[in-house]
Order: sequence, then structure tokens, then C-alpha cells
Amino acid sequence: MKKGHQNSQVNNKGNFDMEEEKLGLLEGLMTARAMRRYKENPVSEEDIWTCLAAAVQAPSGGNIQPYQFLIVQDSDLRLELAKIYRKGWARYEPAIAPKDFPNDTVREGWERNNRATVHLAENLEHVPVHVLILMPSIDMTVYDDEGPMPVGPTHASVYPAVQNFMLAARSLGLGTALTTLHRIYEDEVRDLLNIPERYEVLALIPLGHPKGKWGVAPRHRSADKITSWDYFGEKRDRE
Repeated sequence: MKKGHQNSQVNNKGNFDMEEEKLGLLEGLMTARAMRRYKENPVSEEDIWTCLAAAVQAPSGGNIQPYQFLIVQDSDLRLELAKIYRKGWARYEPAIAPKDFPNDTVREGWERNNRATVHLAENLEHVPVHVLILMPSIDMTVYDDEGPMPVGPTHASVYPAVQNFMLAARSLGLGTALTTLHRIYEDEVRDLLNIPERYEVLALIPLGHPKGKWGVAPRHRSADKITSWDYFGEKRDRE
């Protein structure tokens, strides 16, 4: 069994069976980088169910679970989704492309990431599973005699499930990437897949066997640079 793949499944009673554990939680968190190059090998339905079972264990406000999953495996539908995605990318890429870079290291990093992003856009239909995350358009603001209590957007109760899904995929040796370019033409996605208008299509996650290597992705802002202690702006060095 290759490193990073756990022979596990959720049984029909909702319990988690683990025959062998090879990937620690922290290692999975640290190395679950976005994968944008995939093999065309199929993903088993059992693995998809395992990822879904992990997703619904994520916390949500009041345990309301304000999300639906739409699994797209049909090759014709994947092709049509890819066309919509590419149409969005054709507009988005030139709009975000930086004109200047502070140094060669930053430029090379951006170019490397952009090549992978272009590859995904050009080959999305070949990824065997597309996972769409749907959220009903609801307002979670609560009111009392003093007025509204804006405790946060509904999205805050959805994205933990998205992260759980992606981390479960990592534990199974499967790659994912969080994408949202389809939202530029979201109505076309709804029409294609018979999604009711009341649902936002928050994310499209490709799911498949990656060609890339797992590892800790570079971050230009380390934890010490963006963390304050007790008062905003009070920094500490990690010993």
C-alpha cells in the first residue's frame, strides 16, 4: 500500500473502519496541496463516499449543514463543465496577471503556479470526478429587540465541509483543488445540471489520482507574520 493511502471506509452503520493507518492528521493537513494535474484512472465510489462521510462531520452553525454535494462522473457533463470553466478562465487570467514582480523568485513561483492552473483548465474534462458544492441562498442574520445580530455568512458553515472532503481525499491518496471559476457563468452550470436557482454553486472540486507530489506548499506569509498575541500588532517569534 503506498504511503498516504489508508485502507478505510465508512460502514453502513455510519462507523469508521480503519484497517491500517499510515498518514497522520497533521501530515495530511500540511501536505494537502492543490493538485492540478491528474491521471485518468477512475476513482472508486467507495472512496467518494468516504470523502462525503468526512465532509458531513465538519462543524456548522447550529449543525444546520447548509450544503448539498453534486458528484459529476458522466464524461459528457464533465466536458460541458470544462467548457464553462475554460470560458471563465479566458476572461479571468488576463485580468489577474501581474505586470511586475518584486523579484525573480516571486515571478518564477507565479509562472509555475500559472502553468499548473492553465493545465487544469485545458484538461478539466479528463479528471474523472467533479464535485460541486451547493449552498442555498439563505440569510443567517438573527434579530432581537435591539436589532440584527450578524453572526457570520452562511459560507462559514459550508467551507469546513469542503476542507474535510479535501483532507479525506488526501488520506486516500487522491488529489483535489478548490476552484470557483465556474461562478463567472454560474447560471450555465445550473442549467446544465438541473440545479434549482435557489442554490449557489460555491465550488467545483476536481477529484482524481494526482500526477504531482505531496509536500508542504510554499507560503509567502508565515504564521508569525500574520499572528498577533493579546493585542493586535503584538508579535512573537517562534522559539
